[in-house]
Amino acid sequence: MPSKREDPLGLPVGLEVFRDGPPAKVRMADGSTTWLVGRHADARSVLADPRISADDTHPAYPKLLPVPAEKGALSFLRFDDPEHGRMRRMLAAEFTVRRTNALRPSIEEAVDRLLDDMLAKDGPADLVADFALPLPSLVICVLLGVPYADHGFFQRASLEFLNVEADPAIAIAAAERLQEYLTRLIAAKVADPTDDLLGRVAAAQVVPGHLTEEELVLMARLLLIAGHETTANMLSLGTLLLLKSPDQLARLAADAPAVTEELLRHLSIVHFGLPRTAREPVEVGGVTIGAGEGLVVSLSAANRDGAHFAGDPEAFDAAREPGHHVAFGFGAHQCIGAALARLEMNIALPRLFARAPGLALAIPPEDVVFRPEQFVYGIAALPVTW
Repeated sequence: MPSKREDPLGLPVGLEVFRDGPPAKVRMADGSTTWLVGRHADARSVLADPRISADDTHPAYPKLLPVPAEKGALSFLRFDDPEHGRMRRMLAAEFTVRRTNALRPSIEEAVDRLLDDMLAKDGPADLVADFALPLPSLVICVLLGVPYADHGFFQRASLEFLNVEADPAIAIAAAERLQEYLTRLIAAKVADPTDDLLGRVAAAQVVPGHLTEEELVLMARLLLIAGHETTANMLSLGTLLLLKSPDQLARLAADAPAVTEELLRHLSIVHFGLPRTAREPVEVGGVTIGAGEGLVVSLSAANRDGAHFAGDPEAFDAAREPGHHVAFGFGAHQCIGAALARLEMNIALPRLFARAPGLALAIPPEDVVFRPEQFVYGIAALPVTW
């Protein structure tokens, strides 16, 4: 599986052929083989097909993370219906557009407070540590009801958990620390429900026949990790890309949603793709995937498919016609927090450049350290001046 990028903000090396061609067999790091799906239409077909399973306990399921399936690594994200639907429905009311938009004032306040602190510094600041990482961490803590004072703990554990090159023992230990922490937190919310997502779900659903406390713990771990890691990396990578693209940056103030969608398409930060297994023989793009065979859907390749996206698919161009990117996945397992991620980006990026119109890198672009080993692609640090 390719992971390195010649251009750190471009398509991972080796995916060009899969972007333009039918599914093909590739060799995984563990020596196994799987089908790699790259074309946009094929990606959507696979992700929406109920004959193709997200269950990571299947022997042929592509192993992209070092944590074993029995650890419940990604909760309902790795379940099929009806169990997936049962658990997702318990969260649906918490992620409606209306409830998400109700968070706007608190997000705006957090953005302004973080920018106040960053811009008050005399010298260069690290945009990752001072802005891109704390903002979604603050938001997800408020949403879930997790104390922000513990952000250092769950940020470190998340990095260890999502490192695809890590010793499995390190990733498992990180998963277990998060699980122990959230077990204590949720037990307290079950005993005395709080007015936050975990408290409301605990009060309404942790009853016989609905949701167990263990299921809620695994659900909480998924939301906590995904809720800060993905948006944090989009904010830092997006800032870097905008600094390198002044023509696109000029569009940000007038049409932040269009710029955000193009950033999501162009960067596709879940760069290792989404793994699946065929339950039965399935034809995908003219190729028959055998029953029990594994697949990986490359979101990066699908989002650079020139047969689907008008113009140059490699270009970062917010003026292109919208093409329904798959940065959040597709189908039943599409990211439940997509609206929240969009809202955070649409608030944070315009405010950042409005407050710091002279924002610039404090180091040469070639010295920026990326994190290709992380399941969610990102930047280790981004020194900036203004």
